[in-house]
Amino acid sequence: MPAESNPPGDIPDNLAFVAYGSASGHYRFAHPEGWAEQVAGSRVLFTDKLNGVTADAGPATSPPTVADAKTKDVPELRRTQAAFELRSVAAVKLPGGSGVRIVYRRNSAPDAVTGRQYRDEVERYELVSSGHEVVLEMYGPVGADNVDAYRTMVNSLRIA
Repeated sequence: MPAESNPPGDIPDNLAFVAYGSASGHYRFAHPEGWAEQVAGSRVLFTDKLNGVTADAGPATSPPTVADAKTKDVPELRRTQAAFELRSVAAVKLPGGSGVRIVYRRNSAPDAVTGRQYRDEVERYELVSSGHEVVLEMYGPVGADNVDAYRTMVNSLRIA
């Protein structure tokens, strides 16, 4: 059998996931094992090569709607993300809560050594449950097959 050929940023399907919990953010989820971790308050960032996942939390009384996302979040993303390109906005109801899924593309930050940038695809979930909102963003290069890893992470999210 020939070796599998993966595009840059492809998260292997056989990657193990480990639990992470934020007491201050009132959430927990599974992330890929071995990824670098940076924590600041309720915010966490896990990265590995060209991929990453961030989670952050705050208070919320009701889930955001598609209209909220289009009038508040999308303009803010357009202002703050390099070469922002909206792909979709949809309502979601997941095991961890209800809210919206925003899919967009942006340019990555330049590599510190080479200066090279990639075109990232970002899946952003804004979910509310139990009086808390968690924003979970998963990203990697456009064309990478990360659907299984993203599904594992977002479906493992729990908000307490």
